[in-house]
Amino acid sequence: MITVAIPKGGLLADSIRVFKSVGLDFSAFLDSSNRQLQIYDPTETAKALLVRGQDVPVYVEYGQADLGIVGYDTLREKKPKVAHLIDLKFGQCRLSVAVKASSSYRRSVELPPHGRVASKYVHCAREYFQNLNLPVEIVPLYGSVELGPITGMSEAIVDLVETGKTLRENGLVEIDILFESTAYLIGNPLSYRLNAGGVNELIGKIREQILTAA
Repeated sequence: MITVAIPKGGLLADSIRVFKSVGLDFSAFLDSSNRQLQIYDPTETAKALLVRGQDVPVYVEYGQADLGIVGYDTLREKKPKVAHLIDLKFGQCRLSVAVKASSSYRRSVELPPHGRVASKYVHCAREYFQNLNLPVEIVPLYGSVELGPITGMSEAIVDLVETGKTLRENGLVEIDILFESTAYLIGNPLSYRLNAGGVNELIGKIREQILTAA
């Protein structure tokens, strides 16, 4: 039996749609009254785990799930030992540097040396500024990162941006983009190599659906 890890939140509905397109129905997760974290497809050929997006690659890497769906931003930040199988073309967003709209900074390289940058994407932010040869202090924040510049705790933030509405409503503006992100199908390397439970056939069906929709 194939086990898949499905992310809670914004990627949930599209993730379920992808699996439904290849004959696996996990739509019970969309029922707000359902509290189950593990469900079986009606055909009983596969089961799904409902987990936080950041935890999807953990379940896949450690073999509790053969496949999973997760944002590319999480893969870049966590660098899990998983197979990157298919760009699923949904969940489009970007990881960006943002500052107060009233500030004079309009490029990342203009930020002051040894200034502070708040982010929950600590590794991505650190790597980005190291590549710019700009020494900054990365301040880990996991709640409302926008408060960093607003309160004066940091000169900038590195955060995920979809429409930019939250930034605008809080008086912030994007000045640089680190990378674009979409949802990816990932796989446990051993399951993929051994074709456990016919997982490669399922991957092929999903790839065909994505190519057809493109």
